[in-house]
Order: sequence, then C-alpha cells, then structure tokens
Amino acid sequence: MEERSLRITGADKTFFNKITSTLTRMLIPTRIGINGMLISRKRNHVIKTFENFTQENENYNNDEMEKKYDLAYEAYLGALDKYVMDSVYKKVKNNTASDYEKDALSRYYEVTSLKESEYIEYKYRKQKYLIELDYQGIKVDGKEKLKEKYNKFYLSKMDTLYKSILKNYSIKVADNTNAYDTTKEWIYTKIFHTLEEYIQNILSLKIEMNYEESVKNVVSEYEKYETYAVGKLDTKDTIEKNMILLGISRKLFTHSLPLIVAEQCYEKLLKDARILVQDTKIATRREKAYSMLINLIEDYNIKLLSTKVYWDSPKVRDEYKEFWNRYQEITKLKETNFIEYIKQKEILFIKNDMKKLREGKTDYSKIMNYYRRKLVDYGAMRQIKDSYQSQGKYIKVKEVA
Repeated sequence: MEERSLRITGADKTFFNKITSTLTRMLIPTRIGINGMLISRKRNHVIKTFENFTQENENYNNDEMEKKYDLAYEAYLGALDKYVMDSVYKKVKNNTASDYEKDALSRYYEVTSLKESEYIEYKYRKQKYLIELDYQGIKVDGKEKLKEKYNKFYLSKMDTLYKSILKNYSIKVADNTNAYDTTKEWIYTKIFHTLEEYIQNILSLKIEMNYEESVKNVVSEYEKYETYAVGKLDTKDTIEKNMILLGISRKLFTHSLPLIVAEQCYEKLLKDARILVQDTKIATRREKAYSMLINLIEDYNIKLLSTKVYWDSPKVRDEYKEFWNRYQEITKLKETNFIEYIKQKEILFIKNDMKKLREGKTDYSKIMNYYRRKLVDYGAMRQIKDSYQSQGKYIKVKEVA
C-alpha cells in the first residue's frame, strides 16, 4: 500500500503517508495499535462508570451503577491482559522488545506463577499489575485531563486491592492449623514488602495530590520512612524502617491488618532486634542496635498494646495495666527532669522485656546479661561477683556477653 501511494500521490504524498501510518498501527499489535485503541476505549468506559458509581445522586440506582462499573472494569482488565499477551509477548519472542517491555513480561509471569499455589493472592496481584502497567503509560503519554480522571479511579482501586492482599496475609498469619509454616517468616516478609509498595506508589501520590484528609495524619511518619528509602540498608536500618511501616499501617490498614496480626509483626521485629543486639560484637554498633530495640519496645507497648481490648488472660491484662500505670508515672517527669525521665523509662522497658524473655523458650542469655549491665549502670541492680541482685533475689550469671 505504501509503495502504491508513493507512485500515485504526487502532491498528496503526505496525506497518503498518514493513512499508511495509521493502517500500520492498526495492523501491528503494539501499545498504540489495535490493543491501544481497545484499551483506550475500555479505560474511558471504566472511568465513566466509576464516576457514576461513586457520585452521590438520587437519580442513580446504586446497585445498577455498581454492576455496570464491575462489568466495565472486567472488560478493561481483559483488554490490558490481551495487550500483554498479544503485543509484549510477541515482541519479546521476536527479540524486538525494549528493556521496559522485557521487565513487564517478566513481572507478568512472576504474578501468574502464583495462580496454582496462591490463587487469592494471584487474583489481586494480577489486577494490580495490569492497572499499574496502564498507569505508567498514562503518566508518560496521557493528557492532563485524562491523568486527573484516571488518578481517582487508580487510587480508589489500588486501595481496595492492597487491603485485600493484606487481609489475605492476615488470615494466613492468624491461621495456626498449618504445621508446615509455623514460623510464618515468609508471610511477615510479604506484609512488610506490600506495606512498602503501598507507601512508595500510592501514599506518596496521595500526599502529592493532597488526596484526602486522612493522609495528613501520616505525613510525618512518611517523611521518616523517606530517610530509609534510599541507599543500602543494614539489618538495624531495615528493622527501623519496618517499624515505621507498621506504625503507618495502624492508621491506614486497621481492618485489613488487624491488631492481632500487627502484634505478631511487632513481635517478629522484637525478635530480630534482640538477636541483632546480642550478636553484634562492635560496641558502638551494639549500642545503636540497643537504642533501636528500646524504641521498638516503646512503640510496641505504647502504640499497640495500649489500644488492645481483648487479652489472652486476665493475668496478662493486669500485668500490662501495672506496666502502663508505671509508665504514666514516669511520663510526669518529662517536663521537670527529662534526663531522669529517659533513665526511668529505659529501666522500665528493660525489666519488662527481661520478664518476657524469662517466660519464653528462646535462649536470650547474652542479651539478658547485657540488660543486667545496663541496670547496674543505672543503679537499678547490684552486682555481687558473678551474680546480680534484683528485688532481693540473686541471679547467677552463666555467660558474660
């Protein structure tokens, strides 16, 4: 067709070149070809049905609007999925794909690999992947009006998908019937990774857009997170970053990541922090790790346990009440004697943590000795030869860290 147009047109060469270019785009399945046109049409339709569904208007039947929106959303995802398989896959197969397209297909297979073993996670992550893929194209090529409309749909749908993913993880953490994953280490890793994904991709966009009032409550914590978002992190930095992620989650995902699950995530971080303190050989680094552990103990007890309503037993509840009352007394020193406030607070946290470690089965003898030396330094415990005296009892030291 192009050759014929070049022979015939003469002065109308430009016109026929435009026609040829358009036909070429339609016949070759690329992002701006047939799939691109289909995606654009489906995208516009889902945005329109989303706007109708979310607006408050008595003239609309909400159930009917929701049904139309769901159908439009399903068709939109189908068009995006077709684009990946028709366009990206063929370009990678023919070795004509860009690095971005190669990475897109790799991530697609990473998501679909979950289908057999983790279907629920696959279902939500595939939707998230397809929408993110289209969103990246809109950010680069889309008009401002389209970006503005799409952002509202994008943020709303992403909130729903992230909450569903986290809820699925929460169910797995709370499930004690599976003996093969009693440690649940991999689930904790996924929870922290998902929270970080949300904060990087969604919360940052909400803050930038001043999207909703609730975002203002986490801006200061988001700014703390940003200090850990660049450069290579060591174990201490990673624990501190995850502590911030959990703090933000308590405000944004209270139902998807309920308190009982957040509590287990905190306990996982406490375990990692204690091990880091007792395994660190260099004194300055160990002191930094210890300071981080004290901050984590405070976050766990004050930000999380103080909001707990249901306890495993009345005894545990009463023990925490005693701890809380003592903490409240110490807090009164903050205005009058800040140094004494810090000292007494640290003593309280150390003693409380030592009590928990004695009741556990894990060997924390090294960190227990480290705690005892701290209490001796603060005058809260007496050392007599190879033992310590605390509350009238002598404690024999078996191992010195």
